[in-house]
Amino acid sequence: MDNWDEIRTAFQVANIGTVSGAADALGVHHATVIRHIDALEQRLGVKLFQRHPRGYTATEAGQDLMQVAAATDDQFTQLAGRIRGQGEGVSGDLVVTSLVMLSPLITPVLAKFRREHPELTVRFLTGDRVFRLEYGEAHVAIRAGKAPDQPDNVVQPFLNQKVHLVAAPSYVQDYGLPSDEDDLCNHWFVGHDNAESRAPFYQWLATHVPQNRVVFRTTDIRATIDAVTAGAGMGFVTSAQMKRHPELVEVLPSQPDWDAHLWLVTHVDLHRTTKVQTFLKFLKEEAAAWDA
Repeated sequence: MDNWDEIRTAFQVANIGTVSGAADALGVHHATVIRHIDALEQRLGVKLFQRHPRGYTATEAGQDLMQVAAATDDQFTQLAGRIRGQGEGVSGDLVVTSLVMLSPLITPVLAKFRREHPELTVRFLTGDRVFRLEYGEAHVAIRAGKAPDQPDNVVQPFLNQKVHLVAAPSYVQDYGLPSDEDDLCNHWFVGHDNAESRAPFYQWLATHVPQNRVVFRTTDIRATIDAVTAGAGMGFVTSAQMKRHPELVEVLPSQPDWDAHLWLVTHVDLHRTTKVQTFLKFLKEEAAAWDA
């Protein structure tokens, strides 16, 4: 496509539903909007909108085009944010992404860092989705597992998070504790809803326990902890989570195979900016005192 202006105009019309609204959003005359839509439909040889008295509604072809336009517009916005972040001080947005299980460790650090830099707005993005640093979706990513190998990223080892297999007192009262690893198949477990989870402790569990013994499954570590403390089954928690729930009983000694290896990842274009370097230094200093 050789005319992004026309696509952007169609995108605004689809979002707003009227020519006048799109013209206001784009800062152009309504005749320009109509001309762009007509030219784009003529070039593609298909109707992108149904015209009606209340405005414009995207056809099926228009909806297909708008999906691509939305993704492209989002990428341009993210790229602009990443470019604006180059060379600035510790102000504006600081976008950090990690797994939600790290929130008890990372959130207090972010709050303390924000207090020291009052011109900063912190955005802490959690979830299983891998945010794309090359599109400016985050300044710093804290990732678990194998070291990321994207060529444009700067990857630094962060820490190894120790993981424990535990049970609530109520579970122990009802079912007792396994005598050894071979006895695990006679017990009940809390696990991830995705049987192919990449977490090393869940991969270990899959090799030692039949799937039908994993009787309570979640997609969120907070729900996992709630289920374990409620006695739904034995499950995995981190050292930090064990400290917050001293009532939990360790089932087996923690094994190195369960450890979650964590990495600090930044994009090469932003790695040496003042904001990113200041935060990375602060995070590492705070993490030195953790019992993770």
